[in-house]
This record gives sequence, structure tokens and C-alpha cells, in this order.
Amino acid sequence: MLPWALAAVLGAWLGHANLWLHLPAAVLLLPAGLAGLALTAPAPRKAFARGFWTGTAAFTGGLYWIVIPVHQYGGLPLYLALPCPVLLAMYLALFSGLFCLLLHRLAGLSPWLLGPAAGALWAGLEMLREWLFTGFPWLTMASAFGSWPVMLQTASLIGGAGLALLLVWSAVWLGAPGRRGVPPRLAGAALIAALLLYGQQRLDAPLPDSPQDGTALIGLAQGNFDQSIKWNKDIQAGTVDRYLSLSQGLLCGQRPDLVIWPETALPFYYQDPNDLGRLVREFARDTGMPVLTGAPAYLLDNRNDYKLYNRAYLIDGAGRTAAQAEQSYDKVHLVPFGEYMPLPDWVPMGKLVDSVGDFVPGRSPDPLRTGGIAAGVLICYEAIYADMAQERVAAGANVLAVISNDAWFGLSSSPLQHLHLSLVRCVEQGRAMVRSTNTGISAFVDAKGRIRETTPLFRPATLARDVELRHETTFFHRHFSLMRGGVAALALLAAAAALTGRARAPRS
Repeated sequence: MLPWALAAVLGAWLGHANLWLHLPAAVLLLPAGLAGLALTAPAPRKAFARGFWTGTAAFTGGLYWIVIPVHQYGGLPLYLALPCPVLLAMYLALFSGLFCLLLHRLAGLSPWLLGPAAGALWAGLEMLREWLFTGFPWLTMASAFGSWPVMLQTASLIGGAGLALLLVWSAVWLGAPGRRGVPPRLAGAALIAALLLYGQQRLDAPLPDSPQDGTALIGLAQGNFDQSIKWNKDIQAGTVDRYLSLSQGLLCGQRPDLVIWPETALPFYYQDPNDLGRLVREFARDTGMPVLTGAPAYLLDNRNDYKLYNRAYLIDGAGRTAAQAEQSYDKVHLVPFGEYMPLPDWVPMGKLVDSVGDFVPGRSPDPLRTGGIAAGVLICYEAIYADMAQERVAAGANVLAVISNDAWFGLSSSPLQHLHLSLVRCVEQGRAMVRSTNTGISAFVDAKGRIRETTPLFRPATLARDVELRHETTFFHRHFSLMRGGVAALALLAAAAALTGRARAPRS
């Protein structure tokens, strides 16, 4: 089993985004290696164990950065923080173990059926990861190809989960063990070639136009504030001054139609009357440049209880407050341990975000509008969920605005992985994305998932660029429920065949 396990682990380490050596095609070794472990296992229990421990090693290499936030900001001693990536990897490894168990029970299938069955199981398990225990769809198969947008284009038809199905299908045809003959391997290569050919054709072809389409000059500002002092009241004035200075620099050329600041760029309650909020409104009014920025917010309910929100405000060019302009968005999908504490009596660590109490989720996916821009806001973690981007485009967004704060994760692979996960959303929805973060990576991405411009990590920076404002939707967007439901149905069919059929001896 050692060669198959090594192939899977190396496939995960090299195939997913990292700071050292990223080879996207290597990710195909992950499902191929797990398939080899499953099909050569002597018993179902052995197949699960092989998949679980190999998956633990594979995912630990991609999640090593978890140590940084739980140790530096969660207050956990280093000896307790070091096992955290392994524990989270063990959770993801439960899905790889289940994949191996089910595939082992399908070992008697013809090679022509084994490939699509494996792809369906993998895609179904990735979708399950989006939902179970609030979801953790990190290190997905499609996101590994973030630096190869040619391979992402099929997601405009069938979504990231559907693309994962085809990728794993081809990997199992190419690399599954046993005397399966040349034809399945040739078919696996042909399937990869078809994905590449379609991707290149779509990249070369113009997107369908709508009469409402246009462009807008959008700027972004990256403040680069240390997470350990971000919420210190003594630096609040300096924080606002830096963002105002960075944004003022964008006015040296043509005035942007909108400037976007990161998640919680304003580390105070902007809704309260204060001099710092007034400075931001005066800047927007004096320059005529609307500002989209993040800030914490609160609501006092009729029981005199405070509810805290992670909010995005759009301050229009007249300098009106969000309340006056009715332009704000409250984050819907909150990060466990970052914005609220699950099981607080059982987990021996503090919340990573330094604020009073826990945040509560918002409700509305409506875009924030200024001029011709209808910005579908995704705050941080929300950009990795297919359904959240779908909701914003369905509500009328013609561009995706991602505001984030990846300072928690230091100089690690996490910011790059986070960016690559969000690229899949651009392709699925056919929307350009402007991503503004505190410490990087801030970026402009076009509607086909191609990164057009980025900022460096851990430096104050600004960028400005003309961005497509699109109204035409992709096939995947128009048939979202059908595509997602189809993948889920195929996965359930493959799982039912494995669970209800008699376990068959694996091929030698």
C-alpha cells in the first residue's frame, strides 16, 4: 500500500496551493492513490483505515497554518496548538476514509463504471463537507487548479462539484490498479484533454453580452495592520488615516467609481457618532468616491440585549451614512472559533476575534449599489461557498466584492488557498471579483477566473482597474439546483450500490 499512500499524500501537498512548489495536475494523484488503497485492501474496514490515515497525512500538509491563529490569537499554548492541524485533517480524513470504504465495495465493477462511480462519490462527499457542522469545504479538487484557469472553465456548466466529479473520474480511469487494460486509461486521458480543450475554447471566446453590461473603475486599499494590535483603541485614528491616505493616492489618475476597504477595516462601531466615522464620510463626500468598508456593528433588541454583526457599509459619494442610504450587508456565514464559539464549555481556547460576545448572522444577500455597480458582498469565509455566490448573483449582483482579513494566518499558504477557492465562484457565476484584504492577497479577477492583478503579502498597497459589470448568467447559475441535485443524486446512487450490494473481493 505504500506507493499508493505516498502518491496520495504528495498529490495533496503539491497539487493544492502552497508557497513553495505548486503543481496543480499533481492533485489527481490524491484520488488515484486513495482508489489504489481502496481497491487493494483486503476488507472494507482496512479500506477505511487506509483512507483515513492517508487522508490525515495528506490534509495536515495543507492545513499546517492552523497553528498560527490558535496559538497567537486563540491563546492556546504551542504544545496544544501543534496538534490542531492534525485534528482538523482527521476530520477531513473521515471523508477520504468513507470514499475508500465505498469504493472498496464497488471493486467488482467494470473499469468503465468504476471511474464515474468514484467521481460521483468524491463530489458528493465534497458537497457534504460544505454543509456538515456548518461546513468546511477547504482544499477542494477544483480549487487546486486556481492557477490553471483553463481547467476551471467547465465549472461554468456544472459547478465546482461537477468538475471534481470529472477530475476524479479521469484520475481513477488513469491510475486505478489491476488489469484494467489500456482503453480505460486512454479514456481517462481523453477526458482530461476534453476539459482542457473546452477550457481553452471558452477562454478564447468572448462572453455573451447583455445590453446592461459595462465597466467601472474600482480601487482597493490594503492597510496591512498586525492582527495582534488591530483592535487596540490607541491605533484607531492611525488606521483610518492610513486608509484615507491610501485611497487619496488612487485619485492621482482618473477617480474610481468605488474604493473597497477590507473586512473590519474600521475597528470600531462606525454606526456610533464619532470623529473617525465623520472623517470617512467627509472623504467620500469631498472626493465623490464611494467607499465600501467593513466594520463591526450592533443592534439593541427589545430585551436590551446586544446583537453583534460583521458588517459591510457602502458610504456613497454624498457622504451619507449607511442608515441614510440603506446600504449595508451583515455577514451570513460566520466562522466558528473566529466569530462565535461552538461548545464554549468544552473547547479550552478563546475566540480569535477580540470583541465583546459572539457575532450573529445576517440575512439578506442583496447587493450594495452605487452608480451602475451592484456589488454582491462576500465577507471572508463566505467566498468559498457555491450557494452564497449563487444567491448574490440571483439577487442582482453584477460583480463580486470579497472583503477579508487573512492576517490571522501569517506568512503561510492559507491566503493563496483562500484566493484560489474564490476563483471557482467567478467561473461558476460568470462574475468578475474584486478582493480587498487587510494583509493580502488582494486581487482583481475576471469573470473567467483569471487573476489580473494582485498585491504582495504584508505590505500597504493600492490597486485600481476597470472591472466588467455583467448581467448575463452562466448555464450553471441558471440551472443551479439541477446541477447540484444531479451530482448529489449520482453520489447517492453510487453509495447505495456500495452499501446494499455484497462486498466483492478487490482485483489483484
